Amino acid sequence: MKKLFALFGISLLSCSLIFSQVNTSDFISTPSGLKYKITQKGNGSKPVAGDKVQVHYTGKLENDSVFDSSIPRGNPFEFELGVGQVIKGWDEGIALLSEGEKAIFYIPSDLGYGPRANGKIPANANLIFEVELIKVIPGVKIIPYDISGKEKVTTESGLAYYVVENGPAGGVKSGMGKIAKVNYSAFFSDGKVFDSSIKRGQPVNWELGTGPLKGFDEGISYMKVGDKYRLEIPPQLAFGNRQIPNMPPNSSIFIDVELIEVTEPVKIIPFDTKGKDTITTKSGLKYIVVQSTEDKKSKFGKTVKVHYTGYLDDGKIFDSSVKRGTPFEFALGVGKVIKGWDEGVALMKKGEKYRFIIPYQLAYGEAGSGIIPPKSQLTFDVELIDVGY
Repeated sequence: MKKLFALFGISLLSCSLIFSQVNTSDFISTPSGLKYKITQKGNGSKPVAGDKVQVHYTGKLENDSVFDSSIPRGNPFEFELGVGQVIKGWDEGIALLSEGEKAIFYIPSDLGYGPRANGKIPANANLIFEVELIKVIPGVKIIPYDISGKEKVTTESGLAYYVVENGPAGGVKSGMGKIAKVNYSAFFSDGKVFDSSIKRGQPVNWELGTGPLKGFDEGISYMKVGDKYRLEIPPQLAFGNRQIPNMPPNSSIFIDVELIEVTEPVKIIPFDTKGKDTITTKSGLKYIVVQSTEDKKSKFGKTVKVHYTGYLDDGKIFDSSVKRGTPFEFALGVGKVIKGWDEGVALMKKGEKYRFIIPYQLAYGEAGSGIIPPKSQLTFDVELIDVGY
């Protein structure tokens, strides 16, 4: 359910600008095709790749229709710059600003969402954003493990690894099917970090043998608590030729990982839906109210916290926050999850439990994702734990 937007508050630019009549003749053009205009100078620091930034924005299409804005939500959007968490035009454009500056970006489709539609954004759409860089938060510097003098071990699958540091003798051994709590930093062959639990300040729980990264699962399965490994994962054990934002197809990836804890997985008990009504919405989403409350209702733009378990049609679990022991948080209604989730969770109140039966058109579509086959109908048991800011 991964990738990702998070948000905070302050006023932005006047809404009087008529985007549909934007004249870009006085905009600055970059070699990539991005066009921008500074509308208010700032006097703060400039962000660099790896910094976290907080940005207020309003995004419009060329026909002047708003497709997204942080303003009504009252929270600026926070993301890590330069690691592909946002569209290319944003990574490039925000890096040009100083803290406190306001600007207009004209982003051609190849720096936006390209030939794929995304929510209210049609395929091949040029995008216009009013942005204000609210705050720059210096990023955590990631220092790669030193593997000089370490032996490289290559397994039959093609995975290679280095034992960088051994944990205490007698440390608990991991293995397929177990829950591994790890800290990790993942990077490309050029050393560019594209994901890191250390930067987020929180280790992750990972059920070995169920994730989309076979090489990651295999590598951790050789470790015991306290060990530190460098994994060199070839494409066939990583993302293969799948379309991953800012990652060329068939890329090898490198992961420095420390095993913190090993636990047994939680046994998942599917929700009991016997005798419950199945309701179908206009979109084709089906849902069953398993447990109802009269508590606070979820709302678009709010951060929600949920526990969930996802099933394929054959009943196989493909993902579960319950097994990991960590609820999943996301901003509702801003396209951070599949469409069926945005629609379904918006129906819920705090403390409620629903089962969602989501057609592939509202899930991962014709392409599928990771271990989810193309055109897969998905079933989710979801508990809404909290409705936040």
